[in-house]
Amino acid sequence: MTPSAGQRPVRPTRLRRCATAAGTVAALATALLAPSALASAAPAGTGRSTAPVLAPALGTPALAAPDIAVADVKADLDQLQSVANANGGNRAHGRTGYRASVDFVKGKLDAAGFTTTLQSFTYNGATGWNVIADWPGGDTAHTVMSGAHLDSVTAGPGINDNGSGSAGILEVALAVSRAGLQPAKHLRFAWWGAEEYGMVGSKQYVNGLSAAQRSSIDAYLNFDMIGSPNPGYFVYDDDPALESLFKDWFTAKGIATEPETEGDGRSDHSPFKNAGIRVGGLFSGADYIKTSAQAAKWGGTAGRAFDACYHASCDTSANLSTTALDNNTDAIANAVWTLGTGTATPPPPGTVFENTADVAIPDAGAAVESPVTVSGITGNAPSTLKVGVEIKHTYRGDLVVDLVAPDGSTYRLKSSSTSDSADNVSTTYTVNASSEVANGTWRLRVQDRYAQDTGYIDSWRLTF
Repeated sequence: MTPSAGQRPVRPTRLRRCATAAGTVAALATALLAPSALASAAPAGTGRSTAPVLAPALGTPALAAPDIAVADVKADLDQLQSVANANGGNRAHGRTGYRASVDFVKGKLDAAGFTTTLQSFTYNGATGWNVIADWPGGDTAHTVMSGAHLDSVTAGPGINDNGSGSAGILEVALAVSRAGLQPAKHLRFAWWGAEEYGMVGSKQYVNGLSAAQRSSIDAYLNFDMIGSPNPGYFVYDDDPALESLFKDWFTAKGIATEPETEGDGRSDHSPFKNAGIRVGGLFSGADYIKTSAQAAKWGGTAGRAFDACYHASCDTSANLSTTALDNNTDAIANAVWTLGTGTATPPPPGTVFENTADVAIPDAGAAVESPVTVSGITGNAPSTLKVGVEIKHTYRGDLVVDLVAPDGSTYRLKSSSTSDSADNVSTTYTVNASSEVANGTWRLRVQDRYAQDTGYIDSWRLTF
């Protein structure tokens, strides 16, 4: 992962309450994606954007994903470790270890029947390469792309950062070959160069796409550090349907997740997101510190970094959680199979009205509101109105969350609770709002009832 500019904050450890596992995971859709359509609407009275967004088209996966043997992933990582050992201890851009890593990955893909391309670029006077691998077949007008950066920093071999993501998607790609998969959508995999210098390789790739080529990519999935030794389970929250795809898989396994924020703007999904392409992905943590609440959910050591060897010489093949590597690789396989092999004709989407403006929540203060203006809906709201809520907060147990209908009727979504000792609210609530006229201004009302914790409304949405 690319280092951030300046010092990054550490989430506070809470001493006044005991930490318990918590969090409710939304069930949206684990399904085939098609590009969403956007429509405009007049902003609410505060001037915030409340444009309605047509929800992603959904479908049913035609085939179940295979289990990816974690031993095979670790064998790939052992090879990358050997490459680093033979090339000055690293696999960095401009060094012989990076080109040897490229040759290793490309050789396995070529033997498996992929069409592989080396895309070269120059940075800091040195040549770098992206490895692009296409699986034959599938609708190229609807491409599902998975990627990971292959380079390390110069300080070490980069086995977690990011041999782990590179090996994970490599084994998923090889599983596609072994299965002789015939996906409905086209499958493309990519290994990026010079990510550690600011996503150079992925920017080169995206900048070289025509408008038509960009629009053909239905989703880009990014995997940067998926085997951290003191792991967390973080899911990219950039796209609701892609986020739900991963969250639902982990929920079925009894594994809690949190929205991924540490890597925002620091990995290879950023150029795709900036180009208007849907992005999703997984992350197991870098140099942020694991809180006591996170340790209660996931195990490991509170007060210690998720990866204490981040960007260091000790990021070796010994610097891994086999369990996290196994879980995350299987989740990648599920996403690729689900997105790639779903039904070609999805059911009609719902209509989503969303407010993405941040609203600060005063600590132990007055309630704040975020409005969404709904228009163009006939009749009343449904009995299964979906209210998706994303709140960033250091202690969610302090929060009371209500939905306020246009006529002022209030629906309690979440009460405060001293036993709810987790960070953030990332949940989709179902409300029977069938007595309410759909059109009008709906509001999300949030109040922090107790002192010592801070946060903000990140976004919320109504799905009709």
